[in-house]
Amino acid sequence: MGAQPEPAEDRNADPASVARDIVLRQLTASPKSRLQLERKLAERKVPEDVAAAVLDRFEEVRLVDDAEFADMWVRSRSQSRKLAKGALRRELADKGIDADTAAAALEQLSDEDEEAAARHLVERKLRPGTDLSDRAERDKTTRRLASMLARKGYQPSQAFRIVAEVLDAAEDAAEGSGRSRYP
Repeated sequence: MGAQPEPAEDRNADPASVARDIVLRQLTASPKSRLQLERKLAERKVPEDVAAAVLDRFEEVRLVDDAEFADMWVRSRSQSRKLAKGALRRELADKGIDADTAAAALEQLSDEDEEAAARHLVERKLRPGTDLSDRAERDKTTRRLASMLARKGYQPSQAFRIVAEVLDAAEDAAEGSGRSRYP
């Protein structure tokens, strides 16, 4: 019987090599912040000093860059999930991005972009045929849509204002098209 090849993360393997392999595998899957990589290395029992040295080297060669990660994260999540700056700021903090780096990344989103994204989301989620002339139905729709925006990190006052504007426009459009919802 031949000897089995030893796994890369064997107890006898060089801890720095093991750490480099772990970091490279993590970065191959998707970009990561330094804190995310530190957590993964700690989970794999890589000594802290070895992890710090390996991550410092990855930062030197710019394979780990929290500012670049934050910029990419904000672009991606604001476009795909239509998240507001508040939600993005919390997500970045969870990933170990400091407040200044997060603020710089969030500057790429203007207030107008954020509001347009919220408006588009509400328009998309507004159910066709909703009778907005019925006060109870309109209130229920308002709560549902404002709650959806709140879950995406929009401030309550902003969420209710945008929902009201979209509902008013939808009601005006329904009336203007001759499909009056009034008896």
